[in-house]
Amino acid sequence: QVQLVESGGGLVQPGGSLRLSCAASGFTFSTYTMSWYRQAPGKERALVATITSTGGNTNYADSVKGRFTISRDNAKNTVYLQMSSLKPEDTAEYYCRGYDMRYDRRTPWGQGTQVTVSS
Repeated sequence: QVQLVESGGGLVQPGGSLRLSCAASGFTFSTYTMSWYRQAPGKERALVATITSTGGNTNYADSVKGRFTISRDNAKNTVYLQMSSLKPEDTAEYYCRGYDMRYDRRTPWGQGTQVTVSS
């Protein structure tokens, strides 16, 4: 079945870096646009970054532009989120999700990975 497994979260000091990974299985990963979302306590889930199926195009929320980089390895069915210059307001549960625009089809959510930015 379709599965997304996020990993790489943790506790980091302000200004630090983390790399999140999302391992996908059960679908044709290379045909899906992949995105990272985050949800802070008491807030709605928000889109952070998106990468097209070939990796040729990326988009970012204004709040993370210049600090976060999304990438993918279609041979490994994995999407990454490199996060740098982390701020306390980046604290959230981070999720990945796929979208197949050919069929307007989305993958289920993964379980998420917690990122906490605190001194």
